[in-house]
Amino acid sequence: METVWLCVSLFAVLCCADARLVREFYTQGPQKLSFFHFYTSVQLFHFQLPQDTTLALWSLVAFKERGSGLGEACPDHPISVYLRPGAPPVINPLQTAFPPHTLVPGVISLSLDWNSPNKTTSSFNVSNPLPGDWFLAAHLPEEDGKISVKGLTTECRYLFQPQLIVEKRTALQILYPGRTLQQDIGSHNDTCLSKVFVPEYSSHLSLDITSCSVSDFTLATGCLLKLQLRPKAPPLINSTTAECNSNASCRLDVDPPMWGVWYYVSVESLLPNVSVRYDITVIITDCFSPQVPASSSLFMSNSSVKPELCVPFRPTLRNDLDTLSTQFYIFFGPNVTVRAKVPTILALTLIPHMDSGAVFTFEMQLNVSSTLGENVTVVACLHPDVPFVPRNNPPFCGYGVQGSQMVVRAGSESSQLLMPYPHPGHWYLALRVLCSNEDWQLTYCSNNSAQVLLHTYLSPCIADCSIYGECRLMRSYSYVLAACRCRAGWSGWGCTDGTKALSYAQQLLRTMLLTLSNLMFVPPIVIALRSWLYMEAAVYAFNMFFSTFYHACDQPGVAVLCIMDYDVLQYCDFFGSLMSVWVTIIAMARLKTTTKEIMYLLGALVLAMVVQLDRWGLWNLLGPCLFALILLVISWGMRMSRRHSCYPPSWRRWVFFLLPGSSIAITAVLLYALVETTDNYYYTHALWHMLIAGSVSFLLPPRDERPISIHGAARRKRCGYQLCIEEPEGDEPQTMEAVLVSVNSVCPV
Repeated sequence: METVWLCVSLFAVLCCADARLVREFYTQGPQKLSFFHFYTSVQLFHFQLPQDTTLALWSLVAFKERGSGLGEACPDHPISVYLRPGAPPVINPLQTAFPPHTLVPGVISLSLDWNSPNKTTSSFNVSNPLPGDWFLAAHLPEEDGKISVKGLTTECRYLFQPQLIVEKRTALQILYPGRTLQQDIGSHNDTCLSKVFVPEYSSHLSLDITSCSVSDFTLATGCLLKLQLRPKAPPLINSTTAECNSNASCRLDVDPPMWGVWYYVSVESLLPNVSVRYDITVIITDCFSPQVPASSSLFMSNSSVKPELCVPFRPTLRNDLDTLSTQFYIFFGPNVTVRAKVPTILALTLIPHMDSGAVFTFEMQLNVSSTLGENVTVVACLHPDVPFVPRNNPPFCGYGVQGSQMVVRAGSESSQLLMPYPHPGHWYLALRVLCSNEDWQLTYCSNNSAQVLLHTYLSPCIADCSIYGECRLMRSYSYVLAACRCRAGWSGWGCTDGTKALSYAQQLLRTMLLTLSNLMFVPPIVIALRSWLYMEAAVYAFNMFFSTFYHACDQPGVAVLCIMDYDVLQYCDFFGSLMSVWVTIIAMARLKTTTKEIMYLLGALVLAMVVQLDRWGLWNLLGPCLFALILLVISWGMRMSRRHSCYPPSWRRWVFFLLPGSSIAITAVLLYALVETTDNYYYTHALWHMLIAGSVSFLLPPRDERPISIHGAARRKRCGYQLCIEEPEGDEPQTMEAVLVSVNSVCPV
């Protein structure tokens, strides 16, 4: 007779079908993506996944904009997306070399292609994800190096918006250590999911399945169950697994378990359409409790020998120095004595949202004299959530990123470990002395010891990005992280990859090109002085000086000279360049002295404001220059109207000065706007300096004759004379006979 079991939820019997699935939705606003150059080009998004999540579905939406409309005409650049739990993803899209001893964590990566002219969508899911922080990074491909002039063309904007749908289990069964519970798996449900909390200082976790029975007694196979265990999240295919192939008991052990986390237990029935009932018991062994009955304690101690990870920890002190900068001090350190018999363990805590945007650095140096001539090796294992005591054979600290090791011995006295963007939480550093036998294999020894110097700290960037990089802080919403921005062709996370680096000779050559090309302003200064255009000469000298030292300070390598703050030099360079163009055009207009001085002062005030508002805006800078050109056209037009002839009247002036000067200036503008890239910047910009200075030499107006003085005029007491001079119009030098002079007596009545 077939027995039918009813699924009820009581104190003694727990039904796995009682758990329910609920969904939650999360989204973030669209953000503009940038072409990748360094990590500072990445757009970072942050999500928070709740506990008991069984499915996380990310929906990725990207669209293009151009100006105030849609961007169908914009190129279809693929979007790279990276995902990592706990901390920002460590990515390397340019395949550069990481600094030595860098621990690179894994990430989930995918590429988002465009499936429509203006918009694209994609989705992917993560089964049984880890709860807590998840970070998503996105960027466009590597930039092509073209230097675009702001405002010359309408920019294509690529916007990216991630959305998240979370599916989680509610009312999960909680298992209590030392208490046996009976569970049912109904015929309509083949898996039962529950969880148990493992506190700190636990040395062993065991899970027992007993008294398994099925509803169909005619089955000869009996119970067929698969038992899986995973910390922090529901189990996956590769989780710790044990199979129960009979009605006998089934056991799954974890030694040691992670501390302070929930362990999720999955029991799956391998028999279809059959109800299964079994008893499940969790036993946790801690480091301190004596052996007590299961009914009187949540913990069970089944051994009188304490595990090695249960030794007292060496105390540490956390000292926060600055943003993403923390020093961990070891009490009675930094020299630490490491023994062979008992491991030395240090506990370090990284705070979420505060430390995972930095670089976790460990440095260990062996004091050779402390080994007393013994051939010993000190092995250090860094592990999250639980200490991992070094073993006597490699890998000393286990496999994968979860087991990171440092080894020092005589002849190799120092070791370092770099961990960019570490997971927050508890980290443990376990050290032990191992000895070498006759075959140079490491073995356990009892009485040996050694002294090591330990330094553990958090820093914003690896080695402060070396001399060829700059460490920059980035903020994504309320999250702060740091990354290197490299110079002079260097690349990599610490700016240590010199595959495409510039040599010192190349750096010096480019610096000399950009600075010495400003000496082309010497001829305009001399011409202006010879033409008695002293104010114009002063402006050209100002421009030459600050352009020279701005480019000497703006160099990416070590051939750099900064005589004052970089921002001041940049401002004065932009301001001096615009003032040079302004005074040249106003001088060509041949305005009256008072009007010219007013225009010089007005132009200086307006250009000072414009440069402060936007130094790279095209129309903000061209506006004053176009206004000066309009004044030039009006002034020349009025002169041609009065003279009824062309102005300037000399064809030589047009052929040998105005036309060549205008052509050189137009060539310089086209070179700056259309040809300049990051690769040829040093050469094209130096040529730009020379062309602009050369055009000024051609465009400056010729000088006037010296002011006419009247000699021998009577000078009477309390009387004066008013000299009236009518100068003819034109750019050619004038003779004394062509000047009309009248002297009027001005005396008081």
